[in-house]
Amino acid sequence: MTKDDRHRADARFNKADPGKLERDAALKAVTDNMAKLKALRLAHEAAAPPRPAAAVKTTPAKSRKPGEKAPALADWLATQQNGGRRT
Repeated sequence: MTKDDRHRADARFNKADPGKLERDAALKAVTDNMAKLKALRLAHEAAAPPRPAAAVKTTPAKSRKPGEKAPALADWLATQQNGGRRT
């Protein structure tokens, strides 16, 4: 590679892309805004008293009578399909 070729390659490589500069500026603006919002959220959460955890409501499982059998698989699948399930 001659000196002239090397200078041309360096000039092409180091040439500033105006689109890249705009993207970098936009990325920096978004990153700065996210950092500011995160700091505000953390300060707000630190100032507020902690909330009690919401209790999860559970429904008891339906119990069968001792002599009662479970429905056949084909019947169960039919009820699932009629109920809107796509299994």
